[in-house]
Amino acid sequence: MTLERGARRERLRALLGAEAVLSEPQECAPFLLDHLGRCRGSALAVVQPRSVAQVAQVLEFCDAERIGVVPHGGNTSYCGGAIPDESGHEIVLSLRRLNSIRNVDPENYSLVAEAGCVLAQVQAAAETAGRFFPLSIGSQGSCQIGGNLSTNAGGVNVLRYGMTRDLVLGLEVVLPGGRVLDGLSTLRKDNTGYDIKSLFLGAEGTLGVITAASFRLFPEVRTRATALAAIADVRSAVTLLGELRAASGDRVSSFELIPRIGIELTARHIPGVSDPLPGDYAWYVLCELSSSRVAEPLDALLEEALAAALSRGLVLDAALVRSERERAALWKLRETIPEAQRHEGASLKHDISLPVAALPDFVARAAAWVAEQVPEGRLVAYGHVGDGNLHFNISQLPSADREHFLARAAQVRRAIHDMVREFGGSFSAEHGVGRTKVAELERYASPVELDLMRAVKRAFDPHGIMNPGKVLRAS
Repeated sequence: MTLERGARRERLRALLGAEAVLSEPQECAPFLLDHLGRCRGSALAVVQPRSVAQVAQVLEFCDAERIGVVPHGGNTSYCGGAIPDESGHEIVLSLRRLNSIRNVDPENYSLVAEAGCVLAQVQAAAETAGRFFPLSIGSQGSCQIGGNLSTNAGGVNVLRYGMTRDLVLGLEVVLPGGRVLDGLSTLRKDNTGYDIKSLFLGAEGTLGVITAASFRLFPEVRTRATALAAIADVRSAVTLLGELRAASGDRVSSFELIPRIGIELTARHIPGVSDPLPGDYAWYVLCELSSSRVAEPLDALLEEALAAALSRGLVLDAALVRSERERAALWKLRETIPEAQRHEGASLKHDISLPVAALPDFVARAAAWVAEQVPEGRLVAYGHVGDGNLHFNISQLPSADREHFLARAAQVRRAIHDMVREFGGSFSAEHGVGRTKVAELERYASPVELDLMRAVKRAFDPHGIMNPGKVLRAS
């Protein structure tokens, strides 16, 4: 016999303390709407444990009562992965109170952080120890490391350092029923059976609650060279990327593609952003080389490589950064494109990845489709071309009807994702599946993949309490 709603809340308060369980509408509201304003839910309560032991108590109780648990971090998801359903029967489990840096070991180049740590906090802890934590994304001032782990976040440094998964040495995870997987190893080599931790990375909280992680650190970056280069097309970007990697000894850490419309939108809507180059060019790349050596002549190397590309017409114009202020201005331009799009109006967003060599042909074909089939929108395609990840977005024209434009989302998404599949790509590069892309996973994953995912879900979460309806359809 399960407890009634009021009794469930009181039991949670008995476990965690009254201040840790929110149930008033105004208190819960920030946890029930995603930051894009597209996914809204209701909750039995929002719980905010202060320790791993309290997380274990919550999951033991919820498993026994068959209460759905929705882990919640910084609420920066684009796919509604941290929002409960509309039933009001699930709880939101906020990790923001588990926010300690437990250990930094400079000699071992490792760091242990709790899931509620904001990404910028982890970066700062590494920097204070004279080390570098390379995960860097636009929301790093508010996103939490637990969410980064659960979505296997990417960002601007994937080309050089890999995804979040590649930075993880070990995990601490609370499982349904309250058992704790204590796996915070900092070993680089440990081949002792199945790599269990990998199952939780990118699982979006559907198998358990990540409460802490141990991470690889790297030597502190002491030298950078940054430039914005204008190019004619995406093929030129791919060619330039290959040339820079070869010329620099693979010191390219970031290589970001920006369309002309991206610069226009940010200059229009974001204070302090201006057009860095004279003239209107179709495309630009923001490229950055980095090294841990103080005297590395990266500026000269980048300038020489771009000059050679200019002489051949591969690059049409370029501006090299001469100060940290100029570098920050270029990165602000790149990172605020999503914000500028929100100011401009509604957007249809697609987080896709393709083999780098396939990007030029895909963009040409998909751009032509958008121009013909979505006349009420304009393409804003930008992103991490160095690793094949594009944010292939379509912004509403100011004259278009917002509701009519958004009503076409499913049709446009299907067409774009089908093209991505034809080119050997993925419909979800770094934002995850959440609740908005479950049908896409069912469409594009093979039957074998789906069967294995469902088997893993049943093995870890037999009662289906962990983030129900996310990634896999609730059974």
